[in-house]
Amino acid sequence: MEAIVLAGGLGTRLRSVVADRPKAMAEVGGQPFLAHVLDQLAASGFETAILAVGYRAEQIRAHFGVCHRQLQLRYSAEDEPLGTGGAIVAALRNATSNDVFVVNGDTFVDVDHQAMEAAHRDGRSAVTIAVHAVADVERYGALDLDGSRIRGFLEKGRRGAGWINAGVYVLARSLLERRALPARFSFESDFLVPRVRELCPLAFITEGMFIDIGVPEDYARAQTLLAGRG
Repeated sequence: MEAIVLAGGLGTRLRSVVADRPKAMAEVGGQPFLAHVLDQLAASGFETAILAVGYRAEQIRAHFGVCHRQLQLRYSAEDEPLGTGGAIVAALRNATSNDVFVVNGDTFVDVDHQAMEAAHRDGRSAVTIAVHAVADVERYGALDLDGSRIRGFLEKGRRGAGWINAGVYVLARSLLERRALPARFSFESDFLVPRVRELCPLAFITEGMFIDIGVPEDYARAQTLLAGRG
């Protein structure tokens, strides 16, 4: 299996606690948060991870080099911010598999990657999205599910329990390669949202840990949740 890891984030909302490094390099449990993400990929049987890097990319390269555990690491560097969509398109040029995972370097999601890949293949889906139930969707925006398919993306600001996009995808490479797309765009807001009825993404439910270190309070919570995984 092959994965693109989005690790180019500036970490603007974390600057008060992590000011000198990319967000994915914020220390959790004695090692960069990104190491926890790569450890999980290695344990799940991935062979290659393509790191989509940008802000202070040299710190990530210097720390991880070309191999992490049994994972072979490749790098896709952006000279200027491309958004998640632009970063994925650029990283796909380094991919070789027909179906590629995309994960966030600042989010840890307990997901059975092999089962998700099998569901993606069996469902003949162009894109499969890991979805997670939370007590309050306000920060993330909610998903409208119709059985195992995603019918719509609801705007942020709604309160209450619901399903959210956990930020783990399986994509058919042809999904993005065959389209004329701008250099810079958001994969969710600019690509998935306006095409959701056309794509009819498959929802893969995850019930384990979900932690996004994008804000200081969740970064602090990650120290406990990921303790002992280093």
